[in-house]
Amino acid sequence: MLRAIDTTFLVEVEIVSHPTNQKAKQFIEQIVRNGDQLAIAPQVISEFIHVVTDPKRFEQPLSMDDAIQAAMKWWNAKESRHIFGDSESTLLQIKWMQQFRLGRRRILDTQFASICYSNGIKSIITTNARDFEIFEVFEILKP
Repeated sequence: MLRAIDTTFLVEVEIVSHPTNQKAKQFIEQIVRNGDQLAIAPQVISEFIHVVTDPKRFEQPLSMDDAIQAAMKWWNAKESRHIFGDSESTLLQIKWMQQFRLGRRRILDTQFASICYSNGIKSIITTNARDFEIFEVFEILKP
């Protein structure tokens, strides 16, 4: 099965000092052992690098070099499949923004959700289920 990975989950896996780091690592190892593929979108990679290098979020953020190295590891993993947005996903994003009356803080999550849905992905691994439950089309997996 193809399962999309949200930024929040990648952060937990890669930030060793995160309280749920070990749980997240065990969770992803089990997913991969089950033979599942991991869908990764470019904006998740960009958001990941932005978040893990932010000294306001973490006492010991990753250096830019370490963040890029981690991002490349995920992007190039044999279990990873790249997903991209297109005209269809953009229209769906706009539709969902209107339908669910979402504000500016929900733009990127809605974009990611619409890209997943447009690529036939119905399962998202995230630590922030609330971001995706509203659409009522995804199985949400939390570590």
